[in-house]
Amino acid sequence: MSAPEHATRVRINRRIVPELTGELHPNPLVHRLLAARGVTDPDELQFGLADLPRPDLLPDIEPAVTRLLLARERGERVLIVGDYDCDGATSTSVALQGLQMLGFESLDFLIPGRFEFGYGLSPGIVDVAHREYQPALILTVDNGVASVEGVDRASQHGIDVVVTDHHLPPQVLPTATAIVNPNVAGSRFPAVNLAGVGVIFYTLLAIRARLREQADAHAAADLASLLDLVAVGTVADVVPLDRVNRTLVEQGLRRIRAGRTRAGVHALLKVAGKDATAMSTQDIGFGIGPRLNAAGRLADMSVGVRCLMSSSGKEALTLATELNDFNQRRRAIENDMKREAEEQLQAHDLDEWQQSSAFSVCLFDEHWHEGVIGILAGRIKEKLHRPCIVFTADGENRLKGSARSIKGVHVRDVLQSIASRRPEMLEKFGGHAMAAGMTLHRDYFDAFRDMFEQEVRRVLGEKLPEREFLVDGSLSVDERTLENAHLLGNLMPWGQEFDAPLFADRFTVLARQSVGKDQAHLKLVLKSLDGGAALDAIAFNCRLETDEGDTLMVVYSLDVNTWRDRQQLQLRVHHLEASGLS
Repeated sequence: MSAPEHATRVRINRRIVPELTGELHPNPLVHRLLAARGVTDPDELQFGLADLPRPDLLPDIEPAVTRLLLARERGERVLIVGDYDCDGATSTSVALQGLQMLGFESLDFLIPGRFEFGYGLSPGIVDVAHREYQPALILTVDNGVASVEGVDRASQHGIDVVVTDHHLPPQVLPTATAIVNPNVAGSRFPAVNLAGVGVIFYTLLAIRARLREQADAHAAADLASLLDLVAVGTVADVVPLDRVNRTLVEQGLRRIRAGRTRAGVHALLKVAGKDATAMSTQDIGFGIGPRLNAAGRLADMSVGVRCLMSSSGKEALTLATELNDFNQRRRAIENDMKREAEEQLQAHDLDEWQQSSAFSVCLFDEHWHEGVIGILAGRIKEKLHRPCIVFTADGENRLKGSARSIKGVHVRDVLQSIASRRPEMLEKFGGHAMAAGMTLHRDYFDAFRDMFEQEVRRVLGEKLPEREFLVDGSLSVDERTLENAHLLGNLMPWGQEFDAPLFADRFTVLARQSVGKDQAHLKLVLKSLDGGAALDAIAFNCRLETDEGDTLMVVYSLDVNTWRDRQQLQLRVHHLEASGLS
């Protein structure tokens, strides 16, 4: 059956490789990959900290540093208010340890509970801060730029607020002592893609620079020792890996590989079964990040902060094991929710739904776990290639939703458009291009779902975007090697908007086997049409019906499969289709 007009199609496009006068790398394959990603100078592979932009270019950095150092001079209590995700946990840990290095003595931290207070510096969490900590100054990390009411409440309690954040600012900013955020209007800072942990790291650099001017003894603080945490938070928050973020991440990865990381990071790698000496951004994204995030999704992110702050290997391993247990519970909850979501979509069999004319997905279940709805939205978005919002109940009258989007649909702007036309509909919302959260009165669910669909259609010009795989062309037999797999794995910190290399070639299927829980994964033995040895390949979450002898177009990356201390090349399959299909 042919696909209808609005069907989502898959397109495999090859990256353009510009001609450069110089050589980026002696390996021609590496030169090709880097040139295709906009690298023009071999110096970009040095990742020198001296090449980073100056912290004094950040907006409000001078009043922020002045107020923080005044608190140090007076011995005032500084309370760090973070967020309940991985970026928030690493930001909080970097703030605590960095300020201690810089001579601050009276420090505490507070992470708002996701379910009791929600995100950011809310009036409720300020009341808790005032009652339990009596701070003179609140320092926000990874939040605060939209906390107008929370900053006002702090002022009523006589508490000053310095905001450090990276999220897009609202039209009305809070009246804080300082708002350090590279995305506020008028910012001269050239790196707008910093994660929250990057912003607080830069704030610490600015404090140290001021102390150097004053010949302060703490000006010798080794802030570079915090770069392992900066790397973890930056990668886990899926911010674009521009040149500045690549430098911060690569410097952090080098410290981890060299064994110069803290006990908490080492323990998280251990429970995730990852090798610190071969650390990659993938190990953060699939190993450390989910375990830290699980605490904020199911319980209390202070467990994650304490793990990262621990100086004891034994204590860190105990806390990392607790985080791993949270992650196992999160997976079980997610699987149940995923099954229930698929039942909701059974009215349009999932395969047919992928070809339907709907441009968006909005699902609701009374009992879905609030801490997991974002993950579920992401899974559905990936499967159906449509913006998706998943809602659950938030009391009797409200729904809480989490959105995930696709390229071409800035989901926060979509919500802003809906709020502008129907201001009574959304009680609050926030986020960025690819992810957002919102609170909705449940009576408006049907109307909101219709408006969301209409707005997504408008943004996309009534044409569903194709699912695109941007590949780095083909690999020759001589380039498909274990050596190249190792080289590419640690060459650069691959990530958002600096994608890891993908290749596309035709292969013949020599053998196939469904493996894993529920037989969800496909293990293949493939033979390239241009010869060479047979290659093992793994396609996760793939149930493609294929037989031995079939020819397939395969989009893949080079991977290293380690089993009992033996390493061999493996192709990690990202897409399969019958050869010859466009």
